[in-house]
Amino acid sequence: MYTDRLLPHDSDSEEAVIGSMLIDGSAITNVSSFLKSSDFYLARSRWCFEACFTLFDRGEAINQITIAHELSLQDRLEEIGGTAYLAHLVRVVPTSVHIEHYARIVQRASVMRQLISAAGDIASIGYDGTSDTETALSKAEELLFGVRSGRGTRDFVHLRDILDVHMEETATLDLSANQPLAPIPTGYADLDKLLGNGFQRSDLIVLAARPSLGKSTLAFNIARHAAGGGARVGIFSLEMSAEQIAIRLLSGESNVDSHRLRLGMVSEAEHRRELDSIGLLSELPIYIDDTPIQGVVEMRGKARRLQIERGLDLLIVDYLQLMSSGGGRVDNRVQEMGEFSRSLKGMARDMNVPVLACSQLSRAPELRPSHRPILSDLRESGSIEQDADVVSFIFREDMYTNREEWERKTPNEPYPENIAEVIIAKHRNGPTGQVPLFFRSDVVRFESLEQPVRTKEFA
Repeated sequence: MYTDRLLPHDSDSEEAVIGSMLIDGSAITNVSSFLKSSDFYLARSRWCFEACFTLFDRGEAINQITIAHELSLQDRLEEIGGTAYLAHLVRVVPTSVHIEHYARIVQRASVMRQLISAAGDIASIGYDGTSDTETALSKAEELLFGVRSGRGTRDFVHLRDILDVHMEETATLDLSANQPLAPIPTGYADLDKLLGNGFQRSDLIVLAARPSLGKSTLAFNIARHAAGGGARVGIFSLEMSAEQIAIRLLSGESNVDSHRLRLGMVSEAEHRRELDSIGLLSELPIYIDDTPIQGVVEMRGKARRLQIERGLDLLIVDYLQLMSSGGGRVDNRVQEMGEFSRSLKGMARDMNVPVLACSQLSRAPELRPSHRPILSDLRESGSIEQDADVVSFIFREDMYTNREEWERKTPNEPYPENIAEVIIAKHRNGPTGQVPLFFRSDVVRFESLEQPVRTKEFA
């Protein structure tokens, strides 16, 4: 058993890190971004490292004398071996130039120890018969994710290096193919143009609307278009069952009325189209999880597992207000929603995929004369607006104004029956604007309209 073996560590490298800092106090800046005191296996190495950091935080010099003084204040100088041990550390390291190399060895051994610890915890979960399978797997995945995410500390990177990577990526970027870094097309040309060829990787896109205006329908239409182009799509449906989503997709694909399709009341010609559409949809890489109540941790574990096993290019969450914190009663719903939006943005960045999150709007649009939604209408949290890279709304004038009232107020304009506007109200890296779409309620599908797109360039 691994418990009978000595845990991975490298004493020489640990001493070399401390010795390098004693030789050159400024060398600590070379490792401060990724090395932590908990990465050291030996207690005396850990104490010395902590003392160096304490001095560094205070802006004081780091050398044998100051470290000895700091350790004596903590009653640890004698425990590490006194000043003789500090002198030994200086002697064994000829130069501080290679401190980062030594630190990487220390860090790597620390990760291996964390893996061993996580393996023990996972084994305990396996022996514990009280958890159901999904809960046990989620806990195990979270333990492994914790090991990985703990190594995610970033550091400053020169602008030149960032631009070099950009040039390398875009030099071979083929937007017509499903390249790893290519945007994900929505299937609506005008919307893609406004968003910069589609949804961008690592972006959180919020699609918000009042109930029954089609936010879920548009999200599923986008999923179908993206999957048809080769993108692998994951859908968390917290409201609808997987069967309901499948019927919607099938209705839109076969051009058969969704109500009659659900009841099986179709003609022979429609049935043939239905069978052809089933064959086509069955080949698309769309994966649906319709668990009604689940939280961020569970969703993140499932999404990560899907990405590893099948691949993942677009993640859809329908919808944000139905997510669960898993902690029972929550007194501050606004704070909880903020945590959800931050977590979804974190998922988008960690997995390098766009996350499309549907969201409900408050009743405020119904109380205004124009009824057009604005950013402050996002329900229960301003954090959604802050965390999202793109905030879009669906607006339909015909849901608020009947034909007679419209013709009386605007006699020279046609009644906008089934005309929906997708309003890009926030676009962190591009222009805002409105894109008109036509809503086919019989087959639950949005279609493009040949009308000019109104845009507002970003500053």
